[in-house]
Amino acid sequence: MNLRLSVVVVLLLGACAKPPPQALGTLEFDRVSLPAPAAERIVAIDVHEGEQVAAGQALLALDPAHTRAQLAAAEATAQRARDALAELEAGPRAEDIAQARANLAAVEAEAREARAYYARLLPLKDRNYVAAADLDRARAAAGNADGKVRAARAALDELLHGTRGEQVAQGEAALAAALAEADAQRVLLGKLAVVAPRAARVDSLPYRLGDQAPVGAALAILLAGDAPYARIYVPEPLRTSVHVGDRVRIRIGDQPASYEGSVRMIRSEPVFTPYYALIGEDVARLSYLAEVALGGDAAALPAGLPVRAEFGGAAK
Repeated sequence: MNLRLSVVVVLLLGACAKPPPQALGTLEFDRVSLPAPAAERIVAIDVHEGEQVAAGQALLALDPAHTRAQLAAAEATAQRARDALAELEAGPRAEDIAQARANLAAVEAEAREARAYYARLLPLKDRNYVAAADLDRARAAAGNADGKVRAARAALDELLHGTRGEQVAQGEAALAAALAEADAQRVLLGKLAVVAPRAARVDSLPYRLGDQAPVGAALAILLAGDAPYARIYVPEPLRTSVHVGDRVRIRIGDQPASYEGSVRMIRSEPVFTPYYALIGEDVARLSYLAEVALGGDAAALPAGLPVRAEFGGAAK
């Protein structure tokens, strides 16, 4: 009789035991979104949704024709800038210098003739053998000829001194800009072949063959990681008792099996609790988003399953 009474007492105590503190959430994988680098038509899709892919595996390809044309134009511009810089660095040609010297000699001869003509007319002024207007024209012609001599000598000196350092610097900058533009187009061309950045499973391919997605739109969404993690919402009363590294038991619905994990992140700023994570009095309270890393025994679990996290003795 005493034995039966003891069993009943134990069962009653177990039924009345306070359940461990818990938080609700969902199973998630690290989501990798691959945006469209350019608004080009999809010309190939090499995978299907749900497929497991390796790092570097081709997923889909965009039409490269337009980007190839832009790359060719950028490379031509870079070559033109390279040739212009080479011309600046080489300096003036010997033929240009010879032409400048010949031009200087010609204007010097014209200047000597103009000065001589003015010198012949000048004594005739006092005898009124020459009109004042003719004398003025001769003086102006001599001055104009001297100006041409100075201009021709300056042009020759410019050629003899060679290219200025500032001009070479401008040429180098123009070449660097053209090369950078060509590199940018080359990188963009490489991005048109979309590959998996890491081993993952293809979760979604929003666009189909022949579609033209806008720049930045997700062409593929991957779920990465060896196992999912639990994204849970810690109620405000539990926040002070939950820390990174704490052990947590994750349960899925009414399944008897549970999965052990550890808190890898908990936000410092509260958020409004989603409707599916509301528990009793916590309806009107804020919660703190946390992530619980799971082990390899949870690798086969799909994303999106609702979970319940039990914190053991995290709070009373």
